[in-house]
Amino acid sequence: MMLITLDMHQCPHCQSAERQVKSGFNRTGSQRLQCQSCRRQYTPEPNPPGYDEKTREQALKLYLEGNGFRRIGLLLSVNHQSVANWVNSAHAQLRAKTGDVPAPEAAGTLEMDELFTFVGAKKSPPTSSRSSKGRRGASSRTRSAGGGRRS
Repeated sequence: MMLITLDMHQCPHCQSAERQVKSGFNRTGSQRLQCQSCRRQYTPEPNPPGYDEKTREQALKLYLEGNGFRRIGLLLSVNHQSVANWVNSAHAQLRAKTGDVPAPEAAGTLEMDELFTFVGAKKSPPTSSRSSKGRRGASSRTRSAGGGRRS
């Protein structure tokens, strides 16, 4: 086994700067070191867990543009459930910020547009004829009326 000595780091436990060796990586991909004096492992410059804020903002922008959670996850190389959690937390923050907006009942003026379709009767004739519906129903009745299996 080959030991690589790193003299530039100092052990946070015993404050020794000598005999610091590499000891693998932690979950987030940061280099772990082991102090040969006190035998403790530490990470001198740990990466923060999770995704950075830039990725979260990109995910929210893509969601507002109409992309789905799974599509955003594929585009940004993140889990789709993480995207869903980010959208839900952003929604909760917006709700908390807009809590003082008056409800529609308390508003002084309410404007609405209405759209009525097919008032009275439809102007164009139906596209399917009733006679074809009747024939289709009659032929199915005669077939089933014969009943049983064919010999």
